[in-house]
Amino acid sequence: MEQREARWPALFAVVGVGGLYLAMPKSLTIGPTWLPLAIAAVLSIPVWVFYRQKNYRMNEWSAYITLSVITGWMLLSLARLIIGMAHHTESPKMLLLSAGLLWVSNVLIFATWYWRLDAGGPNARDRRANHDEGAFLFPQMTLDDDEDWSPGFVDYLFLAFNTSTAFSPTDVPVLSRWAKVLMMLQASISLATLALLAARAVNIL
Repeated sequence: MEQREARWPALFAVVGVGGLYLAMPKSLTIGPTWLPLAIAAVLSIPVWVFYRQKNYRMNEWSAYITLSVITGWMLLSLARLIIGMAHHTESPKMLLLSAGLLWVSNVLIFATWYWRLDAGGPNARDRRANHDEGAFLFPQMTLDDDEDWSPGFVDYLFLAFNTSTAFSPTDVPVLSRWAKVLMMLQASISLATLALLAARAVNIL
């Protein structure tokens, strides 16, 4: 019998990333600030519909497209933030706020990527009785009394949060090359964002 993972945390994370742009200046996005939220919401609809229809192949591809779009949007916003800081086009307060929001976006986006890709993704994990393989070695996977344990979105969120704060997976060793590449990318984005925050704070002081 399949034990289905909850999909709504990942859905909230994707839509939440779009919602964060409502608090950012227009210079960091293309078009109005509500556009990323609208795009994230619209792209999430087929992901949910295909899942409800048990069309898992289309569910996965539509999810990859959605994540690729919001990831690209975040990278574009980060580039614009760096340019804005260099040319002093935004106020210090707005730059600090934008950097903080992009840092949160970075955590949510990569948590969703890890959740979507690890061990074949949630659809593949649902078909297994226990989680004993994947790109990440969670501590529960090494315990004999947790044979029916399987990671949920919060586990990947914790992993992404640690990567953005400590620049390492802390208690979760990384086993797969693709996961190492993604974590290097996430840590680099986080480092760039925190460097912007630190540099701006020094200038303000």
